[in-house]
Amino acid sequence: MRYGLEQTESWQGEDWSVRMIGGGSAAKHYRCPGCDQEIPPGVPHLVVWPQYGAGVEDRRHWHKACWNARDRRSARLQRSRNAPRY
Repeated sequence: MRYGLEQTESWQGEDWSVRMIGGGSAAKHYRCPGCDQEIPPGVPHLVVWPQYGAGVEDRRHWHKACWNARDRRSARLQRSRNAPRY
């Protein structure tokens, strides 16, 4: 996958748009839904959203490794004690 180019992946019976964001384009803090940890500015990551019927508010920022492991992750993630509460 190349930075900035969108591709489609299937997950949980839906098609998802996936775009890789380079470190130079990552200017804000985000929370990864896969591990519930922070993605700080300057770190390359993925932006993922449902392909159909989704707006900007449906976009989620994932670590690449977390997106690749999404089928092995539990739905009951808990934040560690020292994780920031953003």
